[in-house]
Amino acid sequence: MMLGDIFNERSILLNLHGTTKKAVFDELAGAITAAHPELDTKTLLAAVNQREEKMSTGIGSGAAIPHGACRKAGTAAGAIGVSRAGINYGSLDNKPVYVVFMTIMDEASPEDHLQVLNQIFELVHSEALARIRAAKNTQEVLDILSRLH
Repeated sequence: MMLGDIFNERSILLNLHGTTKKAVFDELAGAITAAHPELDTKTLLAAVNQREEKMSTGIGSGAAIPHGACRKAGTAAGAIGVSRAGINYGSLDNKPVYVVFMTIMDEASPEDHLQVLNQIFELVHSEALARIRAAKNTQEVLDILSRLH
């Protein structure tokens, strides 16, 4: 599964309005359900928040990967949000988060979930993260994602 299969032009928000983790989660969950109306926003948020309670998904380097698994989610879905000001996220490095990759997967596909998280983790630790932060439009982000393997 490739990142370009999970994120699309409707689920990439280059100017997040939220300044708190909760507000950003709401914004990104709304983007996911707008792109995937078969998913339920409340269920998605419950899964992501349940995972977040275990440990912060703010992994450092200005990025966070909130994620969750839902029963019968069907398809893998995600949203990318860029905050120009930074979010006080409670990251592992105690620094602001500028790019948030939210993903939701079906509980029946744990291998796919791990593969996607690993791809995002690699992206975060490459020059692609800075390019996503600097992107002027969603097509630029999709082009960056399509070049990753």
